[in-house]
Amino acid sequence: MLKRFHALKGIFASLRTYHGRREHRDGLDRLYARFVQRGDLVFDVGAHVGDRVGAFRRLGARVVAVEPQPALVRVLTVLYGRDRAVTIEPLVIGRTDGYAELMINHANPTVSTASPAFVAAAAGAPGWEKESWTERLRLPMTTLDALIARHGMPTFIKIDVEGFEAEALAGLSTPVPALSFEFTTIQRDVALTALSALAALGYEKFDASLGESHRLMHGAWQSASRMRDWIAGLPHAANSGDVYALR
Repeated sequence: MLKRFHALKGIFASLRTYHGRREHRDGLDRLYARFVQRGDLVFDVGAHVGDRVGAFRRLGARVVAVEPQPALVRVLTVLYGRDRAVTIEPLVIGRTDGYAELMINHANPTVSTASPAFVAAAAGAPGWEKESWTERLRLPMTTLDALIARHGMPTFIKIDVEGFEAEALAGLSTPVPALSFEFTTIQRDVALTALSALAALGYEKFDASLGESHRLMHGAWQSASRMRDWIAGLPHAANSGDVYALR
Protein backbone atom coordinates (compact mmCIF):
# COMPACT_ATOMS: atom_id res chain seq x y z
CA MET A 1 0.00 0.00 0.00
CA LEU A 2 2.84 2.42 0.86
CA LYS A 3 4.59 1.66 -2.43
CA ARG A 4 1.35 2.35 -4.32
CA PHE A 5 0.97 5.66 -2.46
CA HIS A 6 4.50 6.75 -3.40
CA ALA A 7 3.91 5.68 -7.00
CA LEU A 8 0.71 7.71 -7.28
CA LYS A 9 2.35 10.70 -5.58
CA GLY A 10 5.23 10.57 -8.08
CA ILE A 11 2.90 10.33 -11.06
CA PHE A 12 0.75 13.26 -9.90
CA ALA A 13 3.90 15.33 -9.34
CA SER A 14 4.97 14.59 -12.93
CA LEU A 15 1.52 15.48 -14.25
CA ARG A 16 1.63 18.82 -12.44
CA THR A 17 5.15 19.54 -13.69
CA TYR A 18 4.68 18.56 -17.31
CA HIS A 19 1.00 19.25 -17.96
CA GLY A 20 0.17 21.97 -15.47
CA ARG A 21 2.10 24.94 -16.88
CA ARG A 22 1.11 26.89 -19.97
CA GLU A 23 4.65 28.18 -20.54
CA HIS A 24 5.95 24.60 -20.65
CA ARG A 25 3.40 23.63 -23.27
CA ASP A 26 4.06 26.71 -25.40
CA GLY A 27 7.82 26.21 -25.17
CA LEU A 28 7.52 22.63 -26.38
CA ASP A 29 5.37 23.69 -29.32
CA ARG A 30 7.86 26.35 -30.42
CA LEU A 31 10.82 24.01 -30.10
CA TYR A 32 9.37 21.01 -31.90
CA ALA A 33 7.84 23.13 -34.67
CA ARG A 34 11.43 23.35 -36.00
CA PHE A 35 11.38 19.61 -36.69
CA VAL A 36 7.76 18.47 -37.00
CA GLN A 37 5.00 19.37 -39.43
CA ARG A 38 1.38 18.34 -39.84
CA GLY A 39 1.10 14.78 -41.09
CA ASP A 40 4.58 13.71 -39.94
CA LEU A 41 5.22 10.54 -37.97
CA VAL A 42 7.09 10.99 -34.67
CA PHE A 43 8.49 8.42 -32.24
CA ASP A 44 8.45 9.58 -28.60
CA VAL A 45 10.81 7.11 -26.91
CA GLY A 46 10.46 7.51 -23.17
CA ALA A 47 7.06 9.19 -23.37
CA HIS A 48 6.66 9.40 -19.56
CA VAL A 49 3.36 11.25 -18.87
CA GLY A 50 2.95 12.37 -22.47
CA ASP A 51 3.68 16.10 -22.49
CA ARG A 52 5.78 15.69 -25.65
CA VAL A 53 3.07 13.50 -27.17
CA GLY A 54 0.71 16.42 -26.61
CA ALA A 55 3.10 18.84 -28.34
CA PHE A 56 3.53 16.55 -31.34
CA ARG A 57 -0.24 16.14 -31.64
CA ARG A 58 -0.83 19.91 -31.43
CA LEU A 59 1.60 20.21 -34.34
CA GLY A 60 -0.51 17.73 -36.29
CA ALA A 61 1.85 14.74 -36.17
CA ARG A 62 1.03 11.08 -35.70
CA VAL A 63 2.83 9.68 -32.66
CA VAL A 64 4.19 6.34 -31.55
CA ALA A 65 4.55 6.78 -27.77
CA VAL A 66 7.03 4.28 -26.31
CA GLU A 67 6.94 3.90 -22.53
CA PRO A 68 7.79 0.74 -20.58
CA GLN A 69 6.61 1.72 -17.08
CA PRO A 70 3.23 0.02 -16.56
CA ALA A 71 1.83 2.82 -14.39
CA LEU A 72 2.76 5.42 -17.00
CA VAL A 73 1.34 3.28 -19.81
CA ARG A 74 -1.96 3.53 -17.93
CA VAL A 75 -1.59 7.31 -17.73
CA LEU A 76 -0.88 7.52 -21.47
CA THR A 77 -3.88 5.32 -22.18
CA VAL A 78 -6.14 7.63 -20.19
CA LEU A 79 -4.76 10.72 -21.94
CA TYR A 80 -4.40 9.42 -25.50
CA GLY A 81 -6.02 6.00 -25.72
CA ARG A 82 -8.95 7.33 -27.78
CA ASP A 83 -6.72 9.30 -30.17
CA ARG A 84 -6.33 7.23 -33.34
CA ALA A 85 -3.22 9.23 -34.25
CA VAL A 86 -1.40 7.95 -31.13
CA THR A 87 -0.07 4.40 -30.78
CA ILE A 88 1.22 3.37 -27.36
CA GLU A 89 4.05 0.81 -27.27
CA PRO A 90 4.81 -0.56 -23.75
CA LEU A 91 8.44 -1.40 -24.51
CA VAL A 92 12.06 -0.70 -23.65
CA ILE A 93 14.09 0.44 -26.66
CA GLY A 94 17.63 -0.99 -26.86
CA ARG A 95 20.23 -2.44 -29.18
CA THR A 96 18.52 -5.85 -29.59
CA ASP A 97 15.16 -7.56 -29.31
CA GLY A 98 14.65 -9.38 -26.04
CA TYR A 99 14.09 -8.30 -22.45
CA ALA A 100 15.52 -5.66 -20.15
CA GLU A 101 15.37 -5.05 -16.41
CA LEU A 102 13.77 -1.69 -15.72
CA MET A 103 14.63 -0.07 -12.38
CA ILE A 104 11.66 1.93 -11.13
CA ASN A 105 11.94 5.13 -9.11
CA HIS A 106 8.41 5.45 -7.72
CA ALA A 107 8.94 8.87 -6.13
CA ASN A 108 10.35 10.30 -9.36
CA PRO A 109 9.25 8.06 -12.26
CA THR A 110 10.86 10.32 -14.84
CA VAL A 111 14.26 8.86 -13.86
CA SER A 112 13.31 5.18 -13.97
CA THR A 113 15.90 3.45 -16.12
CA ALA A 114 17.15 0.27 -17.77
CA SER A 115 20.75 1.34 -17.16
CA PRO A 116 22.53 0.05 -14.02
CA ALA A 117 25.37 2.45 -14.87
CA PHE A 118 22.95 5.39 -14.62
CA VAL A 119 21.89 4.32 -11.11
CA ALA A 120 25.54 3.87 -10.13
CA ALA A 121 26.46 7.31 -11.49
CA ALA A 122 23.61 8.93 -9.55
CA ALA A 123 24.71 7.38 -6.25
CA GLY A 124 26.18 10.19 -4.17
CA ALA A 125 26.20 12.69 -7.03
CA PRO A 126 25.28 16.26 -6.00
CA GLY A 127 21.61 16.84 -6.64
CA TRP A 128 20.80 13.13 -6.84
CA GLU A 129 21.04 12.23 -3.15
CA LYS A 130 17.30 11.64 -2.65
CA GLU A 131 16.80 9.39 -5.66
CA SER A 132 16.19 5.67 -5.13
CA TRP A 133 15.21 2.81 -7.41
CA THR A 134 13.15 0.39 -5.34
CA GLU A 135 11.57 -2.00 -7.84
CA ARG A 136 12.81 -4.03 -10.79
CA LEU A 137 10.65 -5.26 -13.65
CA ARG A 138 11.64 -7.56 -16.52
CA LEU A 139 10.04 -6.04 -19.60
CA PRO A 140 10.12 -6.67 -23.36
CA MET A 141 12.70 -4.74 -25.37
CA THR A 142 12.91 -3.97 -29.08
CA THR A 143 14.95 -1.72 -31.37
CA LEU A 144 14.36 1.48 -33.27
CA ASP A 145 14.88 -0.50 -36.47
CA ALA A 146 12.07 -2.87 -35.46
CA LEU A 147 9.84 0.07 -34.53
CA ILE A 148 10.44 1.59 -37.97
CA ALA A 149 9.64 -1.72 -39.66
CA ARG A 150 6.37 -1.85 -37.69
CA HIS A 151 5.19 1.75 -37.99
CA GLY A 152 7.11 3.37 -40.87
CA MET A 153 9.91 5.90 -41.12
CA PRO A 154 9.45 8.81 -38.71
CA THR A 155 10.41 12.39 -39.44
CA PHE A 156 11.62 12.88 -35.88
CA ILE A 157 12.58 10.65 -32.93
CA LYS A 158 12.78 11.98 -29.38
CA ILE A 159 14.80 9.73 -27.05
CA ASP A 160 14.73 10.31 -23.28
CA VAL A 161 15.54 7.05 -21.50
CA GLU A 162 17.76 7.97 -18.54
CA GLY A 163 21.22 6.76 -19.45
CA PHE A 164 20.06 4.19 -22.02
CA GLU A 165 20.24 6.61 -24.97
CA ALA A 166 23.37 5.12 -26.54
CA GLU A 167 21.85 1.65 -26.24
CA ALA A 168 18.71 2.85 -28.01
CA LEU A 169 20.71 4.46 -30.81
CA ALA A 170 22.74 1.25 -31.23
CA GLY A 171 19.53 -0.31 -32.57
CA LEU A 172 19.15 2.29 -35.33
CA SER A 173 20.81 1.47 -38.66
CA THR A 174 18.81 3.75 -40.96
CA PRO A 175 19.07 7.48 -40.17
CA VAL A 176 15.87 9.49 -39.85
CA PRO A 177 15.72 13.18 -40.85
CA ALA A 178 16.07 14.49 -37.28
CA LEU A 179 16.19 13.26 -33.72
CA SER A 180 17.02 14.26 -30.16
CA PHE A 181 18.49 12.42 -27.20
CA GLU A 182 18.76 13.41 -23.55
CA PHE A 183 22.11 13.68 -21.78
CA THR A 184 23.12 14.18 -18.15
CA THR A 185 26.27 15.60 -16.60
CA ILE A 186 26.59 12.52 -14.38
CA GLN A 187 27.03 10.39 -17.53
CA ARG A 188 28.70 12.49 -20.19
CA ASP A 189 30.26 9.33 -21.64
CA VAL A 190 26.80 8.15 -22.74
CA ALA A 191 26.26 11.40 -24.64
CA LEU A 192 29.68 11.17 -26.29
CA THR A 193 28.99 7.58 -27.36
CA ALA A 194 25.62 8.65 -28.76
CA LEU A 195 27.24 11.50 -30.69
CA SER A 196 29.77 9.12 -32.22
CA ALA A 197 26.98 6.75 -33.27
CA LEU A 198 25.08 9.59 -34.92
CA ALA A 199 28.17 10.86 -36.73
CA ALA A 200 28.71 7.32 -38.06
CA LEU A 201 25.12 7.34 -39.36
CA GLY A 202 25.79 10.54 -41.30
CA TYR A 203 24.44 13.23 -38.97
CA GLU A 204 26.42 16.44 -39.39
CA LYS A 205 24.42 19.20 -37.63
CA PHE A 206 23.94 19.40 -33.87
CA ASP A 207 22.49 21.78 -31.30
CA ALA A 208 21.31 21.38 -27.72
CA SER A 209 18.94 22.68 -25.08
CA LEU A 210 19.46 22.61 -21.31
CA GLY A 211 16.90 21.33 -18.84
CA GLU A 212 13.38 22.35 -19.74
CA SER A 213 14.43 25.64 -21.35
CA HIS A 214 12.99 24.58 -24.75
CA ARG A 215 15.63 26.82 -26.36
CA LEU A 216 18.46 25.79 -28.64
CA MET A 217 21.68 27.09 -27.11
CA HIS A 218 24.01 27.79 -30.00
CA GLY A 219 22.03 29.73 -32.58
CA ALA A 220 23.74 27.80 -35.39
CA TRP A 221 24.28 24.12 -36.09
CA GLN A 222 27.46 22.67 -34.64
CA SER A 223 29.71 19.81 -35.73
CA ALA A 224 29.83 16.60 -33.69
CA SER A 225 33.28 17.50 -32.37
CA ARG A 226 32.13 20.94 -31.22
CA MET A 227 29.12 19.39 -29.50
CA ARG A 228 31.37 16.87 -27.74
CA ASP A 229 33.57 19.71 -26.47
CA TRP A 230 30.54 21.68 -25.29
CA ILE A 231 29.11 18.73 -23.33
CA ALA A 232 32.50 17.92 -21.82
CA GLY A 233 32.85 21.52 -20.63
CA LEU A 234 29.45 21.90 -18.99
CA PRO A 235 29.41 22.42 -15.21
CA HIS A 236 27.90 19.59 -13.18
CA ALA A 237 25.07 21.91 -12.15
CA ALA A 238 23.80 22.01 -15.74
CA ASN A 239 22.45 18.54 -14.87
CA SER A 240 20.72 17.55 -18.11
CA GLY A 241 19.62 18.59 -21.55
CA ASP A 242 18.88 17.32 -25.02
CA VAL A 243 21.03 17.12 -28.14
CA TYR A 244 19.29 17.69 -31.47
CA ALA A 245 20.71 16.20 -34.66
CA LEU A 246 20.04 16.76 -38.36
CA ARG A 247 21.50 14.93 -41.31
